[in-house]
Amino acid sequence: QLQLVESGGGLVQPGGSLRLSCTASGFNLDNFAIAWFRQAPGKEREGILSNSGSNGLTFYSDSVKGRFTMSRDRANNTVYLQMNSLKPEDTGVYYCAADSWYYGLNSAYEDWGQGTQVTVSS
Repeated sequence: QLQLVESGGGLVQPGGSLRLSCTASGFNLDNFAIAWFRQAPGKEREGILSNSGSNGLTFYSDSVKGRFTMSRDRANNTVYLQMNSLKPEDTGVYYCAADSWYYGLNSAYEDWGQGTQVTVSS
């Protein structure tokens, strides 16, 4: 099984920026589609950004478009979620997910990280 570990969460002020990391082990991440999800307390899990890998397809949710981007560091088997212009409603637990098949922003991905907490507050 592909192992995923998120890091980089924490407390940030509204309007600030934060970068999350998702490091994989067990397999070459180049062979997987990657997606980021978040879940606020009492809310459903929300897909916010995904990338198909070699084909270069990327989907954004309307809630993060223009503010969040994703990149891959293939040498270190890591993907990053860069979050800018953060809002209080961005608060939640953020997860990375991976699969050999691409599901866009749907939550059908097979492998999931443990999550990292992001809190946007002054």
